[in-house]
Amino acid sequence: MAQNFGPSMPTACRAITKSDSTNNTFNAIYVGGAGNVTITDPYGNVVEFVGVPAGQYIWCQCVKVMNATTATSLVGLT
Repeated sequence: MAQNFGPSMPTACRAITKSDSTNNTFNAIYVGGAGNVTITDPYGNVVEFVGVPAGQYIWCQCVKVMNATTATSLVGLT
């Protein structure tokens, strides 16, 4: 039997509403429109991904997608 050593496939998707206060836990983010993506990770670190092109996935765990995010049409995958 083959073993899967890669990341697990997402089981749900939903549109992201940017917020500095509301927690939205995602395992990945799809970026529909180019820009910067600012997140808070599970440890409370604020991280900015600069110049993310349209059509790109960001594979990381995050608990917030911050208002400073300039990218558009974001979809969260869990």
